Amino acid sequence: MHYKKTLLVVEDEEKLLRTLSDFLILQGYEILQAADGQSALDTFYGHMNKIDLILLDIMLPGISGNEVLKEIRKNSQVPVIMLTANSSVEGQLDSFSWGADDYIVKPYTLAIIKAHVEAVLKRVGKYGQTLEAGGLCLDLPAQKVYRKGEYIETTRREYALLLFFMENQGRVLKREHILDAVWGFDYIGETRTVDTLVKQLRKKLTRECNYIRSVYGVGYIFEADADGKRD
Repeated sequence: MHYKKTLLVVEDEEKLLRTLSDFLILQGYEILQAADGQSALDTFYGHMNKIDLILLDIMLPGISGNEVLKEIRKNSQVPVIMLTANSSVEGQLDSFSWGADDYIVKPYTLAIIKAHVEAVLKRVGKYGQTLEAGGLCLDLPAQKVYRKGEYIETTRREYALLLFFMENQGRVLKREHILDAVWGFDYIGETRTVDTLVKQLRKKLTRECNYIRSVYGVGYIFEADADGKRD
């Protein structure tokens, strides 16, 4: 199963923004847009757990691209490719020093954009590092969950629980073992904590991917069967 990766395209030239976005959509990406620095930050913080890569123009009205990059790097290591008409070595070094992953000088072709995006995503591990079961797919480097191709937001522990289930598909897992795996061996708490987290996770997975079955008096088993019917 393949899921769409989400790119944030930040460009103040309306025609170029539209052209870039339309092209990347045709390449199979989901696109978010911003035309200035503040909008870029607002969009980033509104979709921070969903964005896989940012194409960021340096010359933006209001907050510059480099200032946007510096702010993003305070909270995230999402890959960022800088777009600029400035071909100077000093300009490139500045962007790299603030955390840019790549640098493309204008004018550029759409084929160059495609090649750079794919190369950066591959380098940071966005390709080929997934765990799949039934209609679920985990993007392991990004720690993201996709249900039938659609991204669903999970907490850190919900993700850890689902990962543990999927890595042990078909095995009956005791609550004590789940507690140790997700909370750690030094956690002091009751096993009912596991039941609460399972309930939360089931709700997010919905009946479309209802693969977690209760095993009375023991714990749970994860089985990605075709019928999807579970207790």
